[in-house]
Amino acid sequence: MDKNDHRDAVRREAFAAPVFLIDGSSYLYRAYFAIRQDLTTRSGFPTKAVLGVTNMLWKVLREKDPAYVAVAWDAKGPTFRHGIYPDYKVNRPAMPDDLQLQVPRVREVVEALGLPQLEVPGYEADDIIATLVERLRDHPVLVVSGDKDLQQLLGPRVTLWDPMKDEVLDLEALRRRTGLDPERLRDVMALSGDTSDNIPGVPGVGPKTALRLIREFGSLDRLLERVDEIPQKGLREKIRAAAGDLPLWRRLVTLATDVPVPGEVEAYRRRPPDTERLRALFQELGFTRLLREMVPDQRIDEAAYEVVRDEAALRDWAERARRAELLTLDTETTSEIPMQARLVGISLCITPPAAAYIPVAHDGAGPQLSLERVIEALGPVLADPDVPKLGQNIKYDRIVLARHGVELRGIAGDTMVASYLLDPSRRRHNLNDLAQEFLGHTMTTFKEVTAGQTGRPDFRKVPVEKAAAYACEDAHATALVHERLVPRLKEHGLWELYREIEVPLIEVLARMEMAGILVDAEGLDRLADEFAERLAALEQDIHRAAGTPFNVNSPRQLSEILFDRLKLPKGKKTRKRTAASTDVEVLTELAERHELPALVLAYRNLAKLRSTYVEGLRRMIHPETGRVHTSFNQTVTATGRLSSSEPNLQNIPVRTEEGRRIRALFRAAPGHVLLSADYSQIDLRVLAHYSGDAALLAAFRAGADIHRRTAAEIFDVHPDLVTPEMRRVAKTVNFGIIYGMSAYGLAKELRVPQKEAQGFIDRYFARYPGVRRYMEETVAAAREKGYVTTLLGRRRYIPDIGARVRSVREFAERTAINAPIQGTAADIIKLAMLRVDEALRASASRAAMLLQVHDELVLEVPAAEAAAVARVVKERMESVMELAVPLVVGIGTGPDWAAIEKNG
Repeated sequence: MDKNDHRDAVRREAFAAPVFLIDGSSYLYRAYFAIRQDLTTRSGFPTKAVLGVTNMLWKVLREKDPAYVAVAWDAKGPTFRHGIYPDYKVNRPAMPDDLQLQVPRVREVVEALGLPQLEVPGYEADDIIATLVERLRDHPVLVVSGDKDLQQLLGPRVTLWDPMKDEVLDLEALRRRTGLDPERLRDVMALSGDTSDNIPGVPGVGPKTALRLIREFGSLDRLLERVDEIPQKGLREKIRAAAGDLPLWRRLVTLATDVPVPGEVEAYRRRPPDTERLRALFQELGFTRLLREMVPDQRIDEAAYEVVRDEAALRDWAERARRAELLTLDTETTSEIPMQARLVGISLCITPPAAAYIPVAHDGAGPQLSLERVIEALGPVLADPDVPKLGQNIKYDRIVLARHGVELRGIAGDTMVASYLLDPSRRRHNLNDLAQEFLGHTMTTFKEVTAGQTGRPDFRKVPVEKAAAYACEDAHATALVHERLVPRLKEHGLWELYREIEVPLIEVLARMEMAGILVDAEGLDRLADEFAERLAALEQDIHRAAGTPFNVNSPRQLSEILFDRLKLPKGKKTRKRTAASTDVEVLTELAERHELPALVLAYRNLAKLRSTYVEGLRRMIHPETGRVHTSFNQTVTATGRLSSSEPNLQNIPVRTEEGRRIRALFRAAPGHVLLSADYSQIDLRVLAHYSGDAALLAAFRAGADIHRRTAAEIFDVHPDLVTPEMRRVAKTVNFGIIYGMSAYGLAKELRVPQKEAQGFIDRYFARYPGVRRYMEETVAAAREKGYVTTLLGRRRYIPDIGARVRSVREFAERTAINAPIQGTAADIIKLAMLRVDEALRASASRAAMLLQVHDELVLEVPAAEAAAVARVVKERMESVMELAVPLVVGIGTGPDWAAIEKNG
């Protein structure tokens, strides 16, 4: 048998061993130090050691499926070795605090996995394993550890496996590697010592020398008897000097085999895992991959699904829907864009698992009811506000149904929004991820259900029975996930925010998206041509400044021009570290040295505006409405603010000429005006409320220009003497404080020396000490609880608040300071949208909200109603929440978005 065949045979025999003895303490430390990133839950609890150990155990159980397992742990406090040598491990540092916190959770996971655990006072995990190897000598044993000390246990029926390296070591391999039997390894360790355990050994004798000596003399005892035969004088004298201590060192490294633990193999039989407890732990710890790999604890049974093909079944389901305590629904359509989608079918779930699919537009599907008949039967139920409705991203269904003549009223819940409220930093809130996490179920994907189609997937081509299973599963899973989310919302104090703000807002956003905003298509074409001409001119200027033509859009070529040809100083490198970076930050710094970087910045900005907004908006004009219908997203930003997409209206520049030209193309319909209502300095007003700072409160209550007031303070001048530049600096400081900007960051922003920037910050805090107090108290509270909240209870988890890496920790601290302010501002604007919408509908006004951008609402108002609507909007927005300072809203009207002039 060659070496490879022997190795494979050893692995097969090792993994066939029925008894696995796992060195838990060793893997606890290895996992902690192997994972460099600080991993935490959303509440800030550290998890990397728990994850590392769990992954290792998961690998062992899933791949090897042992019948008997024991996980051994070091006991707290001194061991028997301290009794014979008080300095044993005296230099070993204490367990890190964040690791200590994780130990109980690791033990909980092991218990939930059904694995027996052993910890005996006075002994280490290695001693427990050695004792079990001795007592279970009639059974093949696999020791699971990377600790070399355990190699002394190898024998004919004992093998060592390190799953982290996937290395297997048996008796023959040890003899081949060392030339020694396992028991002689203690002699080697006694000679070489162990610094981590504070076992001195022989000074100057390392593992290689110790191994050579024991191989040559056969044992430590014979070495001491024949020490005079060592040819090297220095080595001979060292061993002779240490001879009296070497038996003690050997005793310390020898593993005990008399630990009081059960010696019967049945004591270590694996129990069935507690899947409910495991699922709860994995959810709490954020182990989403492990959740996906778990066996489902709640399978989705398709047996109760029904396809509605005839009048009788339709009437039955319509009546059942009318009586539902909560009606879950989902639409199947032809497009992901609701304003373009055509209805293919509707699925309903009333009491899980009973669900139905109503096909209306499948190709060649056999009997199916007409869309008109389905709307006639279901429309009144869907429009009844007394029948509560639930969905996953139900705003989409609301818009699709409205475009087919059905008003969906009574929206009572949305699993996507509920998931977002529970963890706003989570990347995705799609139904598949939620079903995996909360149900242990993997959803059928759209790709799977349309598999086999050629060209663009089309749900109309999916066979009805297959479509029904897919659609009913969506509604069924949504209902089950909602059942899991509701108790969590209530437990975390988020239920009122969910029910009173986020869910009602869905209806408002749906109407805004359907309304859209008129865009001047011909103006877009003219602006596209103009921008193209300006880009061509800029390209010529760039080539002139560079002294040679090159591809302006190539970062590599630009880097060569800047740093090789023009010899400008290099800054940071690209992400792949293959070249000097030419990003915005680098070009902005270089623009002070040469005109080329400034020209490139201008080119890039104009090119982005042209492609994203000028050409992009042209493509997004709806063929039926002539308007652009952006999507407002409730579940994207971690702060609670809305975002918009397709197109993103948040990023159109406000202060540049190009940005104003683009905004001017967003216009009111004939006979109407655009009305803009914008909160004035809302973040700073919320800061004043939170901080309770006397000077800040007084300034806002007096209606002062807060930036001018701050400038007067930090520059120590009378307010009347504040220059525009001073005010600009003060404005940057005011907002920089909210975002936790450091002196370094402020210096870069203002382009002043860091010492001067620090002076601005110091004088700011001297004038507004309440702000510093708020910042310190907020960070302390985040460190204690792991999260911060807004005035309405919206949570933002700060997982890195206790990170060991300073830069990571400081970023988390800045987030903790800013999140309550931005989050409360987000709550205020959302409340304002609800109150304004409520007022407009109550008055039967023909005005409509169209946009929400940052702290601004944009409405389209009949010109004759403009003054009256302005008064209502201003009153509702300014009274929406009572703060310690007044909310102030600027109102303005105009024929287009750029022409609006605000007044207080």
